This record gives sequence, structure tokens and C-alpha cells, in this order.
Amino acid sequence: MPALKISEIPRNMRNIEVTGKIVRKGDTREVKTRYGPAKVSWAILRDKTGSIRLNLWRNQIDAVMVGDVIRLVNAFVKVYGGEIELNIGSDGRIDVLEWRHNGNKEDFRESSTQMVSGKRKGFCLA
Repeated sequence: MPALKISEIPRNMRNIEVTGKIVRKGDTREVKTRYGPAKVSWAILRDKTGSIRLNLWRNQIDAVMVGDVIRLVNAFVKVYGGEIELNIGSDGRIDVLEWRHNGNKEDFRESSTQMVSGKRKGFCLA
């Protein structure tokens, strides 16, 4: 699937690849799911064509921060309250292409984020 611009994302689509910048992030809260308690938050992802809400679950919450440029791979859309929202399931991933650490921008040609003891750790793939 080729990468889409945010303005091109239709309702109920799956297997989406999209790149954008995290411009806002909500507070984390705990919810009850059929699998037990889970932490959930959200972020606003923006590119040149628009913005979209991205739902973040569990370890995804600490994987991104405001200012990060990310690529979502194998994301899917759900409609909530009449608005489309992006989600990353267990078969999807978040690649952090540019990230902020301690207030300083560190630019990698290509990097991903992995969780290490609940903290994000960037590493170069290229």
C-alpha cells in the first residue's frame, strides 16, 4: 500500500501508511477493556494536507511525543462521533523518523522506537 496524505484517508480503511508530525498529545487515562485495564491516550497527527486524531494504547503512549515526525505502518481507521480516527493494532507499528529528546531535536535519517523499561529508545536503522 502506498503512503497516503492525511486528507486522502477514507472512512473504515485498513493497512494505511501515513507520515506526519505529532502536534498535540492528550492526557493518559486508564480504561477497562474486555482484556482488563489498559492505559489510553490520543495525539493529533498533522501533515501538509490536514490533521487527524491518533489513538494510543499502552506502550504506544510513551513511544511518541509532541514534535516527533512519525510514520504509521498498517494503521486502520475507525469512526467515532462522526470523525475518523487512526489506530495501530498489534500488527501495525509506529516508526519515529525525527524525535525530540530532552528538548533537543535529534534528526535521524530513519529510526524506530522500541520500549525499554517503559522508556523510549531511538536507534538508527539506516
